Amino acid sequence: MRLKKLMIGVSLTLSVGLLAACGSDSATKETKDSATKTTASSVDLNKLELPQLTDKVADDQYLVEMVTTEGTIKLKLFPDQAPKAVENFVKHAKDGYYKDTPFHRVIKDFMIQGGDPKGDGTGGESIWKEGFDTENSNQLYNIRGALSMARSQSRDSNGSQFFIVTNKEDVSDGLAIQYYPEKIIEQYKKGGAPNLDGEYTVFGQVTEGMDVVDKIAAGEVKDSGSGEKSTPTKPVKVSEIKILQEPKK
Repeated sequence: MRLKKLMIGVSLTLSVGLLAACGSDSATKETKDSATKTTASSVDLNKLELPQLTDKVADDQYLVEMVTTEGTIKLKLFPDQAPKAVENFVKHAKDGYYKDTPFHRVIKDFMIQGGDPKGDGTGGESIWKEGFDTENSNQLYNIRGALSMARSQSRDSNGSQFFIVTNKEDVSDGLAIQYYPEKIIEQYKKGGAPNLDGEYTVFGQVTEGMDVVDKIAAGEVKDSGSGEKSTPTKPVKVSEIKILQEPKK
């Protein structure tokens, strides 16, 4: 049986019938609905630690180096906020699971997606050999440079595929302070995909090499066969992922 492709919905400049498919007009409502599921009314969002907003790698975080055929990308990972996603990614990295896997899906001004050993978006599995649940945190958001899990329609279908958000356009319009920390709203002025918040697990953030991410995102693409122009003509591959720092016990 052919596996369904693991994808993420597009609603920045496109309206594509994928998974969480939603037009840009409905993005704010869906974001609010998702946020209310994960944010308690008693929480002062502006007092939360927002670890994505600094390049410094804390003692309780991982630092990894993703070596690609186009250059090197460094990312920090957040095990306190997304423990299963981080454990899964790190174990796969250590085991060489991602070696020579391509960024098989690239959508300019949105994201680059990889992590599939089959290289076509239909493969990959978690270290537990089954899907795991989507993890949400009111400390992590799909801002530009965010590393998140890709999945199919079911929220418990996370496997090995991931994506990095590349959009540079201001997407802060309509984001309400009762659902977002003020600093995150400011960050969304620099780009991101807030319509994905609450729907996909954010578990890391690029600290160095965003120029490499942008170069991958700017590569030539062709029709994927489903009407979406997102398949790279010359896919960039992940050569290896090195663990540079592990959380201190």
